Amino acid sequence: MARAGSVAQRQRASAAPESGQRPGRRLLPRSRILLVLALVAAVGAAGFGAWALYGSQWLRIEKVSVAWEPDSRQELTADQVLAEAAVPLGAPMASLDKGAIEDRLLAALPRLKSVKVVRAWPHGVGLKVTEREPSAQVPAPGGFAEVDDEGVRFAEIAEPLPSVPLLEPDMADAPSARRFDEDRTLREAVAVAAALPEPLAERTSVIRIESYDAITLELSDDQTVRWGSPEDSSAKAEALTILMKAAPDARHFDVSVPSAPAASGG
Repeated sequence: MARAGSVAQRQRASAAPESGQRPGRRLLPRSRILLVLALVAAVGAAGFGAWALYGSQWLRIEKVSVAWEPDSRQELTADQVLAEAAVPLGAPMASLDKGAIEDRLLAALPRLKSVKVVRAWPHGVGLKVTEREPSAQVPAPGGFAEVDDEGVRFAEIAEPLPSVPLLEPDMADAPSARRFDEDRTLREAVAVAAALPEPLAERTSVIRIESYDAITLELSDDQTVRWGSPEDSSAKAEALTILMKAAPDARHFDVSVPSAPAASGG
């Protein structure tokens, strides 16, 4: 019996907690403690970052600037662009909705071809804009409408622009009117104007449109060019440039078939 009691005592002694530890309590491993501390620090940093971006006065919009892209036409003023952009001064930089500003400007100012909104941390916003270039102009109730190379009518002006071809449609009795309506034919005529090299475009005063297949250019010095349809405009422009150099005194040119151009008069 004594032996059995001594064995039970030894078992109880081996199961007893070591000196300095309380029964029922286990210490966390060091790696787990470090992980918990890292998580607490990360949450704190994220909270501070969110407050710095949205709640503090450190990163607020204080200034908005406008810049035109290199080689862009500049008919609008910076004040016009800023007024329509309506960038919220005092708002957090992080909450700036760049897409909404770009859409708002393009809708309000048809002269703008593209807009790019950029953040200039910590307090600035930049608006980089490009205006449309007129490839042609057409008669309009208020005078003339400027049309770009995409066929977009983006502005009306009282007086015609110099060195920009004027489209003059005269398609009332054109046989091709059933197949090609006036709007489509005008868009195609704008493509003709856009295909002209700059020196030739500056010399083109009128692009007369009698039908889809009968487009004529009226140049300075009373020269005329039978262009034909809008098809193969790039090839026709190249053929006309070569032909005018070969026959500088000619009065009439025909590039309706660009592979067989012709000159006469003079």
